[in-house]
Amino acid sequence: MNTVIDTSVIIVFSLFIMLVGFSFSRTGRNLKSFFAAGESVPWFIGGLSLFMSFFSAGTFVAWGSIAYKYGWVAITIQWTMCIGGLVTGLYLAPRWKATGNLTAAEFIRERLGVDVQKIYIYIFMVVSLLIKGSVLYSVARLVSASLGLPLMPSTVVLGLFMIAYTAVGGLWAVMVTDILQFVILTAAILIIIPLAFDAAGGVQHFLHFSPEGFFSVVNGEYTWGFILAFALYHVFYIGGNWTFVQRYTSVDVPRSASKVAYLFAGLYIISPVLWMLPPMLYKSINPGLQGLETENAYLMMCQHVLPAGLMGLILTGMYFSTSASANTALNVVSAVFTNDIYKGSINPKASDKKLMSVARISSWFFGLGMICIALIVPYIGGIVEFTLSIGAVTGGPLLAPPIWALFSKRLTGKATLYITGISLATNLVFKIILPLVYGTGLSRANEMLLGVGLPFVMLALYEAYAYYKGLTSNEYIQLKALRTQRRETVREIDEKEELEIRKQNKFGLKVIAFSLSFIALLLFGLCFFSGKSATLVAGIATVILLTAAIPLRASRKVKVDPVTSTSAHLVN
Repeated sequence: MNTVIDTSVIIVFSLFIMLVGFSFSRTGRNLKSFFAAGESVPWFIGGLSLFMSFFSAGTFVAWGSIAYKYGWVAITIQWTMCIGGLVTGLYLAPRWKATGNLTAAEFIRERLGVDVQKIYIYIFMVVSLLIKGSVLYSVARLVSASLGLPLMPSTVVLGLFMIAYTAVGGLWAVMVTDILQFVILTAAILIIIPLAFDAAGGVQHFLHFSPEGFFSVVNGEYTWGFILAFALYHVFYIGGNWTFVQRYTSVDVPRSASKVAYLFAGLYIISPVLWMLPPMLYKSINPGLQGLETENAYLMMCQHVLPAGLMGLILTGMYFSTSASANTALNVVSAVFTNDIYKGSINPKASDKKLMSVARISSWFFGLGMICIALIVPYIGGIVEFTLSIGAVTGGPLLAPPIWALFSKRLTGKATLYITGISLATNLVFKIILPLVYGTGLSRANEMLLGVGLPFVMLALYEAYAYYKGLTSNEYIQLKALRTQRRETVREIDEKEELEIRKQNKFGLKVIAFSLSFIALLLFGLCFFSGKSATLVAGIATVILLTAAIPLRASRKVKVDPVTSTSAHLVN
């Protein structure tokens, strides 16, 4: 690794990404454009953004650690995300879009009541900061280890950088970052894999000298019970996480929302295989990593095989992919606070200018909380333990009831609070209290099964009880009346606003095209430092340059002429 060249690449590309974010600083005219991009995001951009929002450096750190220790099971675990995406595309994403709500919190208020919404908002904010704090820790660990920088200052600086980007640009800035990181990390992994196989002595050597059970579908503590529970968890998580719901509501129609989830599922069929091969291959090169050292297996393989400059590029890609994930969470948390707490309860008559100010300030506030969480992750068992435990404890109780409410006319707000409270309390008892008192806890599989199974069973039992009693939720009756009123309400089209939304989307597509061209040129420049890998790097750069034509062509199809259609239409 050439520290000077890699550091230069990191600085140049980071500045470029920040300029991209600042270029969107004037596109957020109101909450709808800032948080939902005018509800007209192309589905393929929404799908790639969903994929990258789900993805982060934690993929390489957490799952890479499992891949190094246990092998193929790390891929099996990630295939459960594909299952979650397929179920979401079939049943959940179009339902979310059909609600007509800007955020999941808004749907919860209308369907389950204000009390449920308030409690869910506060819990969601805490859980989001916990999860994204662990994500920030992952990328800070990678950057500090590769550049020889202290972990704590790296965490703080990288966290501040993330917050600034989100607070300035809104959803379009986040989505453009998502697309760029998808391209960078795909290019990087296509360069790393052949070099890694060569360093490991070839395919036959890798297969022959791998540990027994290394290519088993399940291995170690990651049993079939864990895999099945994790698949159910990802149905809830991908289909109900407020961050991802924003991707389904920011497209134009329910069919497009389904396509967003299908693209995500398709990408998660092949990508885990590509991502997990490097740490698996590193096992045959250096089998002696122990404890938290295994979290660096992917990074060590990169350092072992990548030529000068490319290490800096992949580090920047990992950072900004993590940034995209954290940015998305910050964007949604800020949206929920601004739209559902500040506008909903504190200042209902706030102007768009005031709401935009609150949105950006709240992004900074929640971002600082994320940094604090990231600083304590090393002291509570590392990212694998932290991530899986948060998912097991909170995933089912928080995500299952709102998803159930998308389909049920019987679930009430009161029942939701009981189910959520009992599930959370039970999970916390088995995760924290019993281990402290008796010194033992549930296995990984049983912990996950309890976390997602208990709320599901309780919801099913309540649905059966309400069906037997012939009960219909009062909140559901009120929601039907509200939607009927909306369909009958005629509103004037704000022609200026419609024009600005189209201009914003056209601008976003042009920025993506320009950014892809910049990445291609950067890779062409790195060919001079790539030695034997120069041909491979140049080929990938050429593909990226040709790919830039896709968003450029799409931008030309977006019309920015003044609206000439009728001046009124029915609200869906």
